[in-house]
Amino acid sequence: MVQRMLKTVVGVALAGAFGGMAIAQDSKVADELAKYREALADGNPADLLEVKGESLWSEKRGPKNASLEQCDLGLGPGKLEGAYASLPKYFKDTNKVMDVESRLVHCMVTLQGFTPAEATRQWYSKPGKESDIEALVTFIGAKSNGMKINVPATHPEEAKMAKMGEYIFYRRSGPQDFSCSICHGQEGKRIRLQELGNLTTQQGAGFAMKTWPSYRVSQGAVWTMQRRLIDCMRQARWPEPNYLADSIIALETYLQKNATGTVMETPGIKR
Repeated sequence: MVQRMLKTVVGVALAGAFGGMAIAQDSKVADELAKYREALADGNPADLLEVKGESLWSEKRGPKNASLEQCDLGLGPGKLEGAYASLPKYFKDTNKVMDVESRLVHCMVTLQGFTPAEATRQWYSKPGKESDIEALVTFIGAKSNGMKINVPATHPEEAKMAKMGEYIFYRRSGPQDFSCSICHGQEGKRIRLQELGNLTTQQGAGFAMKTWPSYRVSQGAVWTMQRRLIDCMRQARWPEPNYLADSIIALETYLQKNATGTVMETPGIKR
């Protein structure tokens, strides 16, 4: 009996010691990652893309030889300050909930005369070829810097999309029976050195959403939220959705709703 108690006490002591070491190690890793991100942020290459986006916004292009300066992103024609932070939202003229990218493509079609295929042909950058959409989204996103994300999803159509996004977030699917929530539904998750935020909380969702679009060092390119979510689904071995798919906009609506109240800091920079 005494021996058993002694073993228990020793076991608890060892567990506590190793647990403390693990916590200290995690803390050290987190500190080093924070220093790494701080170093990367000094001279974000996305700043150059933002300048290109500003030029594209006012440039007359397309069959109608028109600029995007009258594009309504939800706050009125041409009003950009805070627009990104308020999307996705319901638009009466299309009777749809739209994010920044779907609304931007809508403006390229209606104002500039591009076909949907022409507008989305180069929706993400490739080696040696930057994407006009990524440049425009980077410019638009930066116009919300210092402003709070505001996607309460109070309109019935917005609420429906947020609910659909929540369903997708928790739905297990694909050959690995995977869901978004497996990685992003609880605290303390990490893949290798990459921290995985809990996107069900304001803090976690806010940390994730406030810095997109972001420059990804490993890819040497700016990624938009559409590209990030589509790539997440690909990595989870789900069927890859089309660009501007309702499923992606629904996920964005759910995540932006969770992140509401968080202050925007974009373009961000990721590993």
